[in-house]
Amino acid sequence: MKDFTLDIYRELLEHLQRKGYKLIDYRQYLTKSWRQGDKFVILRHDVDAKPENSVRTAQIEHALGAHATYYFRVGKESNQPEAIRAIVALGHEIGYHYEDLSLCDGDTAKAWSHFQTWLAYFRQYYAVETICMHGAPTSKWDGKDLWKHYDYKSQGVIGEPYIDTDWNDVFYLTDTGRCWDGYTVSVRDKIAGRQDEWTKQGLTWHTTEQLIEAIEADRLPAHVMLTSHPQRWTNNRVEWGKELIIQNTKNIIKKWIVNH
Repeated sequence: MKDFTLDIYRELLEHLQRKGYKLIDYRQYLTKSWRQGDKFVILRHDVDAKPENSVRTAQIEHALGAHATYYFRVGKESNQPEAIRAIVALGHEIGYHYEDLSLCDGDTAKAWSHFQTWLAYFRQYYAVETICMHGAPTSKWDGKDLWKHYDYKSQGVIGEPYIDTDWNDVFYLTDTGRCWDGYTVSVRDKIAGRQDEWTKQGLTWHTTEQLIEAIEADRLPAHVMLTSHPQRWTNNRVEWGKELIIQNTKNIIKKWIVNH
């Protein structure tokens, strides 16, 4: 038991910092709160469940002087006010992890109203300026399709990672599938048109240890978005084992969805 522990997460961040990467949140990226030529990693967290785990990763980041963005869903498995307040108090960015089309059965007008209601809700805790789609792999609705009908920027939102990131400049890493090369079984958490190209360039690693080795060997690109799901990261052996079993089962289901 080493990968997907809080200990190795801290090691990952420390290695990045030693190699000169600034650890920034998504708002900082969009507002260009970094100098041209800087190496940076955008730390993005999707709080799908177990928000108490997100508080722990937020504490690690705070201790290292890093900034991160935490995207919260509306359901109780994610939306826990105490956790949100704790993460805000540690100086991190909070955003809305939206899935309004899925929750509203594809009704775009209803989903738009739902989006505005919940954006206002999360703004009770933080001046939310960025949002991010929840992949919802078992849903037939792609949350980003809402923006074919409405404009989130009309609500004071300045960006959405899948839409407003320059993927010609920023390399994408995600722990979807409980590994760093899980895009092959991911339904929506991947960058269309870029993933295959990055793989051909050899920019693919399975474990966090392999990723750390790549960082030390200067093989990681200069600009990166690193997305993690803190529910997967724990030092508790029982919780670690449960998450491993659950994720392996999910991967089988997602692989079936991708192939059908």
